Amino acid sequence: QVQLLESGGGLVQPGGSLRLSCVASGSFRDINAMGWFRQAPGREREMVAIITATGNTNIADSTQGRFTISRDNAKNRIYLQMNSLKPEDTAVYYCTADVTTLGEAVFQAWGQGTQVTVSS
Repeated sequence: QVQLLESGGGLVQPGGSLRLSCVASGSFRDINAMGWFRQAPGREREMVAIITATGNTNIADSTQGRFTISRDNAKNRIYLQMNSLKPEDTAVYYCTADVTTLGEAVFQAWGQGTQVTVSS
């Protein structure tokens, strides 16, 4: 069983910055790719940033140049540094991870989400 716990959300003014963190805990064989998705009211969940276990990243076009994803494999933790935030970045941000269980099954785990609100 795997738990993903996000932190770091909150209210910030346009142009400001936030840093989200997500840590994976529990019993598992391996954590593969991890990443962030977001969902704004009335919209579908969308990919924000993904990072593989070897550090390769994929950043959504809408956040390219403003958001950076990083990873600490030793701590099973990822970060999302968000700069130059815009009101349209307002959403619930979800952490996700591709997990290999002790029984060698692979599934995608999700966190509960953390609210990011960009408003003056």
